[in-house]
Amino acid sequence: MRKLTPEGQDNRRLVYDLWPEAGQMLGLTKNGAYAAAKRGEIPTIRIGRLLKVPKAAFDKMLEEAGAR
Repeated sequence: MRKLTPEGQDNRRLVYDLWPEAGQMLGLTKNGAYAAAKRGEIPTIRIGRLLKVPKAAFDKMLEEAGAR
C-alpha cells in the first residue's frame, strides 16, 4: 500500500481502498465499512475481487452530506 501524505491524501491515486482508507476516514470498523458499501452508502467499484472507492465520488458524497 502506498503511504499517504501528511495531509492524508496521495493525489496520484484515483481510488481509496474500502478498508482501511475510506472506512477509517469515516470512523468505521472493517465490518462497518463493508456493510455501508453493501447498502450503497459508500460508493464503490469492483475490480476483480477488490472493492475500491473512487476519490471523486467519495469526496462528492462527503460534500453532499455536509450540505444537509
